[in-house]
Amino acid sequence: MECQECHKNHAIVHFAQVINGDKTEIHVCQQCAKEKGYVSPDEDAYSLHHLLSGLFNPNSEAMQKLTEQEKEQQEIQCDKCGMTYQEFASIGKFGCASCYQTFSEHLNPLFRKVHSGNTIHEGKVPKRVGSDISQRKKVRELKVKLQQAIADEAFEDAAKIRDQIKGLEKNLNQHGEGEV
Repeated sequence: MECQECHKNHAIVHFAQVINGDKTEIHVCQQCAKEKGYVSPDEDAYSLHHLLSGLFNPNSEAMQKLTEQEKEQQEIQCDKCGMTYQEFASIGKFGCASCYQTFSEHLNPLFRKVHSGNTIHEGKVPKRVGSDISQRKKVRELKVKLQQAIADEAFEDAAKIRDQIKGLEKNLNQHGEGEV
């Protein structure tokens, strides 16, 4: 697409503005965008890195509301590489393998945010080769149901679920898969 201002360069900056239902679109090259003030001259292009690090960075309002204890947790530092949680949040990458362990209690909320509430990647398994994997997954799901049934004091249901779990685990043990 051609720049709407200079009609020479390729448009790489695209703005869309909606006011009272009227949509206005502007397509300009980087030079014209700087000249017209759409972007500041020293502003870097927005990259995937910026997007991902933005997901990890708490917004400034939330940071102001943090208690002293939470602020101390944010400044946890890796023993091996010296990276702090704030550095990880701004960079979006760990410094070493030990960072996973060091920052572990802060990662699940991030994973939930990035992965639509999921913290475990289970993926898809082909039916013809994944029967054991499917059974292990079913056992995990049943164990969660069992805990819920016990919490709800639905002991008859819990006994049925327990028996299903035992049957699946017995089947897995016969195939040499070990305990789930």
